[in-house]
Amino acid sequence: MRRADREVTDPVKIREIITSCDCCRLGLCDGERAYVVPLDFGLEERDGRYAFYFHGAKEGRKMDLIRRTGWAAFEMDTGHEWVISERAQETTSRFRCVMGGGPVTVLETAEEKRAGLLAILAHVTGREQWDIGAAALESTQVFRLDAEELTCKVHP
Repeated sequence: MRRADREVTDPVKIREIITSCDCCRLGLCDGERAYVVPLDFGLEERDGRYAFYFHGAKEGRKMDLIRRTGWAAFEMDTGHEWVISERAQETTSRFRCVMGGGPVTVLETAEEKRAGLLAILAHVTGREQWDIGAAALESTQVFRLDAEELTCKVHP
């Protein structure tokens, strides 16, 4: 990270920033072009490492790229605020963001899918108890990104 003075390394602060985000942008490689898609997400933290859960249709460009490459980058941000100055070079914005990447696993079993969907629902709604029927599990693709790389930045 170029601006070390803006880097966040405190695990408690990183988790607070992640949980305050409501969208995660997944970046996938499509040949020589990038493909970025905004997604709802859920998370799980184990031993200071994050796993992010996503869901979507079973077919389409996103799933084709995930199956082809098995890896994705991600970015999430929150706390946007413009700081306007009379001088253009002093106008800036405040934000908090988390970025990284890692391998992506397509979840296959009903148990894995249910756990992923419950993580997403818990993050999005704050509620942990949900009844997820077999038809929903069958028709929905759930996948997990295990963040091998993760950086956090705050521009106060």
